[in-house]
Amino acid sequence: MPFRLYSPVPTPLCRSAALIALALGLGGCANFTGIGPQARMTEPQALGLASPVAKAAPAVPTVASPTWWARFGDAQLDALVQQALQNHPNLRIAQARVARAQVLTDTVASTELPNVNGSVDATRQRFSANSIYPPPLAGGVYETANAQITAGYEFDLFGKNRAALDAALGQVRAAQADAQAAELLLATQVTRSYFTLLRINALQALAQRNLAQREQLLALVQSRLAAGLDSPTELRNSEASLPEIRQYAESLREQAALTRNALAALTGQPLGLQDLKAGTLAQIKPQAAPQTVPLDLLANRPDVAAARARVEAALSDVEVAKAQFYPNINLVAFAGLNSIGFGNISKAGSEQWGVGPAIRLPIFDGGRLRAQLKGRAADVDVAIETYNALVIDAVREVADQITSLQSIVRQSQEQQSAFASAQTLQDIAAQRFAAGLSNRASVLNAHSAVLAQERQAIDLAARTLDAQALLLRATGGSVPAP
Repeated sequence: MPFRLYSPVPTPLCRSAALIALALGLGGCANFTGIGPQARMTEPQALGLASPVAKAAPAVPTVASPTWWARFGDAQLDALVQQALQNHPNLRIAQARVARAQVLTDTVASTELPNVNGSVDATRQRFSANSIYPPPLAGGVYETANAQITAGYEFDLFGKNRAALDAALGQVRAAQADAQAAELLLATQVTRSYFTLLRINALQALAQRNLAQREQLLALVQSRLAAGLDSPTELRNSEASLPEIRQYAESLREQAALTRNALAALTGQPLGLQDLKAGTLAQIKPQAAPQTVPLDLLANRPDVAAARARVEAALSDVEVAKAQFYPNINLVAFAGLNSIGFGNISKAGSEQWGVGPAIRLPIFDGGRLRAQLKGRAADVDVAIETYNALVIDAVREVADQITSLQSIVRQSQEQQSAFASAQTLQDIAAQRFAAGLSNRASVLNAHSAVLAQERQAIDLAARTLDAQALLLRATGGSVPAP
């Protein structure tokens, strides 16, 4: 029986498949062993946390109570914070950084889609007489025309593009959290400055009352001198105390003006708050001091969430660096028209097309890829240790403010007892002076003791509000009920 021997001729599709299979086989030889991050994220148990901060952090960080300052019940404070959040340039800078990070994400995401380009070229050229062109092209001048569409698609077989997108998304989340951290910091600065202004106003009222009382005492000494009951020395002593009180009152006016200037700058309206009518410390709604705060609330802190997002982005960058060890496989195709002579481009036979894979594989790069991967691993270590340091500092901030609030409560209780005693002694001294049983010095000493206690009461009230504002900031604007 006759027979024929066929010699198999590989088709273009078979050759492409063979090239891809070869590239995949060579990619399996990629060697990045021994390269990786060394740092480890701090375990919650090591910090005494009730629940893991790292696992509690939301993918897109949100502040638990975005209007936490409203808890203090002051409409003027609410208005100032809202003005600051709308007008301060630092927030617009943070928002611009979010937009820039989003653009990077869109750019990276575009690599997952096919790339299609169109081109039309027309060139008049002289063809070399000593090159590959045969007569009559050789040595002649002709026009060449080319119109074609080129398409390409990269196969993300090793996850490089996916990892790059994850890294870009991590940077977006970090930028969003940074913007929220800027809002939280700005709101805290406005709140604390407002409480400082209320403290100064309270001290001003106390200074005016003290001045009025000293003026009344001066009038009493003058009347006693006229009656021969006091000496000129007592009169001079009474007069000498008034300039000191007026100087103190003037220093308080300066502090109040400077604090208004600070508030004006924070709210984006410089020199626009000199006539601000602030409330009083007594009008602020007090916040109960918690005995303990679940420290897993630290997950609500935007700066902690930003640090966490940067760790995740750095880990994705490591995956991108690893993918560089593997082949880069693209499918390229083109179709169009090409001719010599403009008039020939629309004629039959001017069609051209092509399709095939493009494979690039690193074979020898002098250690560049390993060095690049080591750099990305080091970036992860930096991000993790930055996160660890931030969490430790956040735990300390919360603990400090709880400690301060608890101490202020105890100090206030003692101060109230001391004030009651000083008030009683002042009443007794005033009665004895009016009856001529003691001199002016006893009255002044008793009054100074009462004044010192009132100042301490104002300072403790202001410190309480300041510590509460700092505690709210330390927990990202969220503190549970005690």
